[in-house]
Amino acid sequence: MEVQSLTFNDFSENTYILYDDSKSCAIVDPGCSNATEEKQLTDFIEAKGLKPVLLINTHAHIDHVFGIDFVHRKWGLKLHIHRGEQPLIDMLPQISKMYGLNVGAIEAPVEHIEEGDMITFGNTSLEIYFTPGHSPASVCFFERKSKQLIAGDVLFQGSIGRTDLPGGDYDTLIGSITDQLFPLGDDVIVYPGHGPATTIEVERRSNPFLIGLV
Repeated sequence: MEVQSLTFNDFSENTYILYDDSKSCAIVDPGCSNATEEKQLTDFIEAKGLKPVLLINTHAHIDHVFGIDFVHRKWGLKLHIHRGEQPLIDMLPQISKMYGLNVGAIEAPVEHIEEGDMITFGNTSLEIYFTPGHSPASVCFFERKSKQLIAGDVLFQGSIGRTDLPGGDYDTLIGSITDQLFPLGDDVIVYPGHGPATTIEVERRSNPFLIGLV
């Protein structure tokens, strides 16, 4: 599985395009918030000759959902997200006003995913890991063959997701990381929702929030 990151919107959010030799691709956490960013996403997909067949979100915080309706309109994809994030989807117009924005309700149809489900596209299978704490029902997507993890805002290089937003809880987040992510193995590459990629080993050994926990 190949992973391409595009950084969008005022929150510097990482949108990911996952693809393989079948040329099918999945779009993860589309944060494109204007026509220029939408063109960046489209241009990469077209330049690679990819066919978007899957739209998935790690969670539903505002910086990760700006582009959902664009992806739905452009490629006819429904949104796949954990059912525990549905309240954030439903409250998006109200939440956006807290940030001084005017974002309308998401119109894309939603299909709920659960921990233990396997999501597939092309020749690729993604395992779903339930990792709440940053948001009520964040999930991570793991491609076992290439040992690549799309982590959303659960784990960052040198940091972890904030837990002061509605539905966040520090102890829950730490438990998600140590119980769900650490066992995947030190050599797993972690692609976070913000900032550069890292590995489980680097974060286990040097992340100030995690040192000494396992």
